[in-house]
Amino acid sequence: MPAHQRSEAAEQVLEKINALLPEIEQRAQQTEDLRRIPDETVSSLEGAGFFKLMQPEQWGGHQVDPVTFYEAVRRIASACGSTGWVSGIIGIHNWHLALFDQQAQEDVWGADTNVRISSSYAPMGMGEVVDGGYKVNGSWAWSSGCETADWVFVGGPVIKNGKPVDFVSFLIPRSDYTIKDVWNVVGLRGTGSNTIEVKDVFVPRHRMLSMRTMSMGQSPGLEQNTAPVYKMPWGTIHPSTIATPIVGMAYGAYHAHVEHQGKRVRAAYAGEKAKEDPFAKVRIAEAASDIDAAWRQLSGNLQAEYDLILAGEEIPMELRLAARRDQVRASGRAISAIDRLFENSGAHALENGTPIQRFWRDAHAGRVHAANDPERAYVAFGNGEFGIPVGDTMV
Repeated sequence: MPAHQRSEAAEQVLEKINALLPEIEQRAQQTEDLRRIPDETVSSLEGAGFFKLMQPEQWGGHQVDPVTFYEAVRRIASACGSTGWVSGIIGIHNWHLALFDQQAQEDVWGADTNVRISSSYAPMGMGEVVDGGYKVNGSWAWSSGCETADWVFVGGPVIKNGKPVDFVSFLIPRSDYTIKDVWNVVGLRGTGSNTIEVKDVFVPRHRMLSMRTMSMGQSPGLEQNTAPVYKMPWGTIHPSTIATPIVGMAYGAYHAHVEHQGKRVRAAYAGEKAKEDPFAKVRIAEAASDIDAAWRQLSGNLQAEYDLILAGEEIPMELRLAARRDQVRASGRAISAIDRLFENSGAHALENGTPIQRFWRDAHAGRVHAANDPERAYVAFGNGEFGIPVGDTMV
């Protein structure tokens, strides 16, 4: 969204995030070593108002447009990939909670509007129908930022009479699950994406939200939270939350590469300064174009969908499919650009602690997320073009 259309509060949050970027960048190695986001960083982001961007006004939030939120995520990820990844995921959960029953929102935010939620939406468990709600069991991997959260969303089927009848998100408080520390990985090391274990936990009915209900625009939270942003489709919001940090990492890698090349002297070429190499200039031009294209398509589709909502119009499936297509394309372009920059940064870029190798590892780790599976998104788009049923729930 153009800056002149943003609220003053949203602009202030973005300005505060800009001021935080140097300290987030300085903590990037600490974040990786801790295998989670440092408490100081979480506190700084909270103080800047980042986590309130997607939170409803009734709970002290800003309920901003989606482009503003993802712009904030992109900037954070340009300083530290892991921090950007967790920030986007934790931040978007306030949008998701806004779609739940009002009582569920009261359960979470009633006593403290700064409470945070992590998630693991993949169906690694289930909820069996019981009186008044569900008995939930499962072991959900990859819950990014779970150590910073007081609640969790877990996804899975609802089982009734031994058969699945719906696919939903369950909302569970920290007292009802355990965190298994298993996150020892090559990239996104600082995200603390550990495993959530739930055993025989009762979840009341109001703390469940059907994915089908949400996709039909009939979420109970819409009765109170009427801001346009809550009418955005899940199939655009969720994948964008995964792609945006990767684009942010590409911007960070680009700036790190340019700074590095500006000082680099190539011993193998008789002391030639890298910045005088014409091929180096071609490479950065190509990378810059691809990274900008990734962000412009990603943010442009978000804005196009949001504009239709503002106009009181339905978002056509054609646009939703294009947004999904361009979301995976954005991730692909960003990662390819990072690859090109990394490959041409010289041996010093391989050293532990350098930002370029960290962005390279983090971006490739983000690539394996299911939302970044390009073939499925492209097939869905192609089906739409040929009038064939799409067959993809993430649209």
